Amino acid sequence: MADTTSLTRAVDHFADRLRAAPQSRLQRGAAAEALALAREMARRTQLIEEPGTPVREMPDAGMFAAADQITVAAHDLALVLTDEGQVDEAVELVAQAQKRAGV
Repeated sequence: MADTTSLTRAVDHFADRLRAAPQSRLQRGAAAEALALAREMARRTQLIEEPGTPVREMPDAGMFAAADQITVAAHDLALVLTDEGQVDEAVELVAQAQKRAGV
């Protein structure tokens, strides 16, 4: 099992920034970026846990749930990652999403 501390820290920071962001920032795309990240992390988790099954898409629970959705998806992904390269890649996904979200 890989050390996923860097992933959980990065996503917790992003989630905190989303929770502190004004509604206008969430509406301008920050929440959509977070949802896209949550969906990608959930997809990666499912591919590892259930290879060969149809991928299920995480539902859109609304802009105020985006921080919780990335947190849950990242923590699920952290449980199944097996090497540092996968962790580094996931951390980079979080960093890029946060940059695009502008928070």
